[in-house]
Amino acid sequence: MRKGTFMELCDLLSPALRHKNTKMRAALTVEKQVAIALWKLATPDSYRSVGNQFGVGKSTVGAAGMQVAHAIKDLLISRVVTLGNVQVTVDGFAAMGFPNCGGAVDGTHIPILAPEHEAGEYINRKGYFSIVLQALVDHKGRFTNTNVGWPGKVHDACIFRNSGLFQKLHEGTLFPDQKITVGDVEMPIVILGDPAYPLMPWLMKPYTGSLDSSQELFNYRLSKCRMVVECAFGHLKACWCGLLTRLDLSETNIPTVITACCALRNICESKGETFMVGWEIEANRLAAGYAQPDTRAVRRAQEGAVCIREALKTSFITGQATV
Repeated sequence: MRKGTFMELCDLLSPALRHKNTKMRAALTVEKQVAIALWKLATPDSYRSVGNQFGVGKSTVGAAGMQVAHAIKDLLISRVVTLGNVQVTVDGFAAMGFPNCGGAVDGTHIPILAPEHEAGEYINRKGYFSIVLQALVDHKGRFTNTNVGWPGKVHDACIFRNSGLFQKLHEGTLFPDQKITVGDVEMPIVILGDPAYPLMPWLMKPYTGSLDSSQELFNYRLSKCRMVVECAFGHLKACWCGLLTRLDLSETNIPTVITACCALRNICESKGETFMVGWEIEANRLAAGYAQPDTRAVRRAQEGAVCIREALKTSFITGQATV
């Protein structure tokens, strides 16, 4: 990030990070704490290597990293990981080909070291230890809702059903009550998911199995818009490569660090910070040993959801859908 963004970040975090000097030692400045944390998160460097870079001990690197992560969680999450202007998001997805859409949801596995307790629960279908990040993103790939902490063994659909996001969508409190008519069916603001998620009136997912041309067109439109969440995860890990080097933190601290990285990614996006292609190449290299697990498709569909999906499918064929 540019110096201006860095200094603004330091100002926002200073209420939680400004410490007094003691008789034993001078306190680290806010700027140095934030710089240490960002360096550790953005590189695969060891604690010792980062400590050498900043002239501090490796224990100080660990402490500064967690203090900054907690400060971001306490002071910034509610401000930067939010829905924002829903109508702008809906218009953005409509321009990409899907009407009345408020976001795309998916999960990604963050590799970790073997936990001390119930380690078997953290082994995912690819055989490595992980914690799952579930995220909803807008049309620009900005994180608007995150849920972190479920063990890698747990299915995406189970994580989703037990999340605050599901509860709000189910109660109809996440988005404004803004419906459109597709054919003769009323459709609320929806989110988009892959086959791992249940088909709901407010969650559209692809058709599976043998498909006809109209179903293929529906899947193409949905996939094109749902790609934003996959790109968001790619950019997140490319910017904060520490997420690809098996986080050696406790199960209670890992979610805080992952959530902080999501907030930092949103801040960089909002400030127009440059994303370099080389970062993604490096991230892909680091992630080579941690392929994302294939997720089993879920067959459940709530009443009314099938009608909405069928109406959308037809409207895409006839050209009547908002584009």
